[in-house]
Amino acid sequence: MAVVDYEKDGRIARVTLNRPEVMNAINDERPVELEAAVARADADPGVHVIVLSGRGEAFCAGYDLTFYAEGNGSGQATQEMPWDPIKDYSFMWRNTQHFMSLWRAMKPVLCKVHGFAVAGGSDIALCADMTIMGEGAQIGYMPARVWGCPTTAMWVYRLGAERAKRMLFTGDKITGREAADMGLVLEAVPDDMLDDRVEEMAARMASVPINQLAMQKMVINQAIEQTGMMQTQRLATIFDGITRHSPEGINFKTRAEAVGWKQAVSERDEGSWDWTANEPLPRRNR
Repeated sequence: MAVVDYEKDGRIARVTLNRPEVMNAINDERPVELEAAVARADADPGVHVIVLSGRGEAFCAGYDLTFYAEGNGSGQATQEMPWDPIKDYSFMWRNTQHFMSLWRAMKPVLCKVHGFAVAGGSDIALCADMTIMGEGAQIGYMPARVWGCPTTAMWVYRLGAERAKRMLFTGDKITGREAADMGLVLEAVPDDMLDDRVEEMAARMASVPINQLAMQKMVINQAIEQTGMMQTQRLATIFDGITRHSPEGINFKTRAEAVGWKQAVSERDEGSWDWTANEPLPRRNR
């Protein structure tokens, strides 16, 4: 079964993440199929706009850590141990570039976020040209607390330095309303109005000639890319591998294997565990 669905609806291509049973968590196939769907829409002279969404209860809950972190027990999801940083980098860089197909597409990409767009799911959502969230949806990159660095680095390009630091120094999740107020996403609307608002925006853009849309996107993207986006993403992708194989990262994974992923994540997100000493953090330091 395809983990990314594609449908053409008049001038709109609909690309839908399709693993609803796991809140559209990312597996090995998802990044590849996502880029293929974007390329299909980009090559179709009848498509003006791409709408990206997720099926089920959430847009995307990040990487499927049942496999990548907890399930295999030895860190061998992408390679044999001991860790080879270049193999790790190569795997994650491919995924980063698959996600960035949304940015590189000539056609504008409008992302609709309901439920959650967290961890690697936020990477996907923030590569789109514009993102509209339900007010009750949540977005964040919680692995910034331990075991991750957002490889696309889109937080800084959307927020600027200080607000990006606010998000990545804490690993907090924020609501769609907070994200819109902060400038992370274009706008937030009541959850029951999300579909209608996205359709309204997509239809408005779809009435513009493709060449006009492409030229505006190329000019705006070039202004961002000339700041050194690719170099920043390369550094972020290298650091992502290092965070997962630092002493604290190894302790986090060991803890997840011992007590289960949900408890380890809870301890990480609540700030109740000292990942350096690999023991509970004294309450006064939380």
